[in-house]
Amino acid sequence: MTSFASFFKRLLGAIILIIVAFHILVAALLLVWKSQPINNSMFMLTHRLTGGEVTQEWVEYDQIAKSAKQAAIASEDSTFSQHNGFDIKGIKEAQKKNEASGKTTAGGSTITQQLAKNLFLTSHRSYVRKAEEAIITVMIEMIWDKPRILTAYLNVAEFGNGIYGIEAAARHYYGKTAADLNRDESALLISMLTNPKYYQDNQGNKRLRNKQRIIKKRMNNAMLPQAA
Repeated sequence: MTSFASFFKRLLGAIILIIVAFHILVAALLLVWKSQPINNSMFMLTHRLTGGEVTQEWVEYDQIAKSAKQAAIASEDSTFSQHNGFDIKGIKEAQKKNEASGKTTAGGSTITQQLAKNLFLTSHRSYVRKAEEAIITVMIEMIWDKPRILTAYLNVAEFGNGIYGIEAAARHYYGKTAADLNRDESALLISMLTNPKYYQDNQGNKRLRNKQRIIKKRMNNAMLPQAA
């Protein structure tokens, strides 16, 4: 019994040490990425490890079309510029929708939460992952300003099989830079984020085009964060 208790304490200590080390690594990377381009993420790393090729090119905030930034906020996080990483109202609304449908159809995740997942976690759903996502979300909001968060999000989001970031997406789908995207193109690219690999080969999908129209209607009301 004593030996088991001793083993359990050592195991618990090892787990705590790993968790602390992981968050120190996250904090260090966030400090580096506060001013340096981000050319890798957990999602990109996973894609590479499974034999896939990644296309991604970092662009700064002012190198991304205003329409693309508006579309991202209008679609993914309408209160992005006001909250501190969590949209409590959005979470409650998502819970109501899920309870009404009997399944998880709405997430209520903010852009910062999605960025935390993309950079450091996986798409696997669990309470542990959600807890980690929340911790990293707080860390991101503490270390980065809003323009940096939006810039990073648009640079690491997946827009197709191995296509990461708004610059790679703009070049792949339209043969132009992210700075030159128009309203229609921006709205369509952001509409793809819910299922990028499928929509890559199904650009005329009715649901995709309907979401594009909805985003376009909301874009003018999207409040963009101001670059320092």
